[in-house]
Amino acid sequence: MRVVSVSPNSSGLPGRLRVVATTALLVGAVGSVGFMLYAGRRNNSRLLLLLFTLWVLSPFVILLLANVVGWRWPIVTRAALYYVMLVLSLSSLAIYGYVALGPPRAKTAAVFVMVPPLSWLLMVVAIAGAGLAAGRRSRGDNS
Repeated sequence: MRVVSVSPNSSGLPGRLRVVATTALLVGAVGSVGFMLYAGRRNNSRLLLLLFTLWVLSPFVILLLANVVGWRWPIVTRAALYYVMLVLSLSSLAIYGYVALGPPRAKTAAVFVMVPPLSWLLMVVAIAGAGLAAGRRSRGDNS
């Protein structure tokens, strides 16, 4: 069995995918907060807006931390992390953008409340699943 270690500064597909995913994550975080602030522009409670900002940012912060500490993870797990970063960023922007810029509706806050926990669920399932698959593959299990 040959183990290949790829440092965070490596070139090639993992390195490029990491750069694209990290950029998408930062754009997604800023855009999501922007859409949330736009949707809540008529709310006079600064505390509530601050709490919503932290809530909306939480999946992005978790993924950014995983990106920082995960450079030693198996390539399959890191690839899953990068794809989750891309999917979460694009999905959040699409969902929040539709709610903020779409037709007026009641209860827009519900979307901003529900997307972060659903994002966490996606993260756990995708990254843990990839980690388990990478662990099985490294042990040579075919089950």
